[in-house]
Amino acid sequence: MWEKDINVNEVKEIRLKTTAYLGAGAINKFNDIAQELKAKGLDKIVILTGKGAYKKTGAWDVVEPALKANDIEYVLFDKITPNPEHKDVDDAVALAKTIGANCVIGIGGGSPIDAAKSTAILLSYPEKTCADLYEFEFTPDKAAPVIAINLTHGTGTEVDRFAVVSIPEKEYKPAIAYDCIYPMYAIDDPALMVSLPEFQTMSVSVDAVNHVFEACTSVVANPLSILLAKEVVRLVHDYLPKALKDPKDVEARYYLVYASMIAGSSFDNGLLHFTHALEHPLSAIKTDFTHGYGLGILLPAVVRHTFESRRATIEEVFAPIFVDEKDIDANKAAELIKEWLRSVGLTNTLKDEGFSEDHLDKLTELAFTTPSLDGLLGCAPVEATREVVRAIYAESL
Repeated sequence: MWEKDINVNEVKEIRLKTTAYLGAGAINKFNDIAQELKAKGLDKIVILTGKGAYKKTGAWDVVEPALKANDIEYVLFDKITPNPEHKDVDDAVALAKTIGANCVIGIGGGSPIDAAKSTAILLSYPEKTCADLYEFEFTPDKAAPVIAINLTHGTGTEVDRFAVVSIPEKEYKPAIAYDCIYPMYAIDDPALMVSLPEFQTMSVSVDAVNHVFEACTSVVANPLSILLAKEVVRLVHDYLPKALKDPKDVEARYYLVYASMIAGSSFDNGLLHFTHALEHPLSAIKTDFTHGYGLGILLPAVVRHTFESRRATIEEVFAPIFVDEKDIDANKAAELIKEWLRSVGLTNTLKDEGFSEDHLDKLTELAFTTPSLDGLLGCAPVEATREVVRAIYAESL
């Protein structure tokens, strides 16, 4: 049982701080949110989103009229891309300052919401840049309120205190985590996600599984992070194939976005380690690399290297994938995970994605020198030596 991996004499923090609205039609709660924002004087808003999903999903059909009905002034920054860059956040902040924005809305997946969180901090520290924030030149304790309208079921960022923005000229993709950027409200409406393409549907769901794998096996894992991890793996295992078969299956989308949301809470408590620390250099070097897909490529090797340190937890959390297999060892666990990933469409290796042995030293170096990633490696259940990190990359080729 997983209880064996918990030190009952070690004090843990349990964190759940965002009010989230979950369910088909949840986007309509934005009408109430807009009224509350106006009543609180939060009537100048900058909105961060991508090029088109905010309109294609129907989210904008509710958000824009609600803002206008409540006489809320807004500016729209629709240039956020996957793996958002610090200069884009600085541009969004500059736009926000033109109206004196005092609130931020992110509409989209992890990239727009993370960029929105970053913008919220910088509105409270107008003399700072996004690079300053992600190279830890200062430690923020305040930010403008954030509203997260989530359009994917993978990151969990709509309910947690984390954000990621890239600094491509240094090949850095750091992560930050501050209490001041918990969203005030989050909207998780599965009806907004039925147009999510098959590749993204798979990739974001694999992201959620990685979140909980790391959160339930880290050195700061707690009973809540493990409990949530079990449910996330079960839900993704059961409902991802249904969403892949029928993208418009709202029930499947509902349970996948719920899984993503509680996965966000799981790693808000249990934190992350190897797969995220090692994936960030991949998508820092190759900026069009899909984060969740990269995590999935790395996952079997990470399971292999951590299995014996958290055997009871891993066996219990991954029971829906391991099924009735007996006498599972590290290699068998890794192979079963790889088989499941293949079954949902994740078939490539790092080599297939353009990486080679020539990249191993550089990737390993970035895992240890990118700001914040040393903190993730420090949460790994086995010592994160350079030899172990390089071996995980090599096995993932």
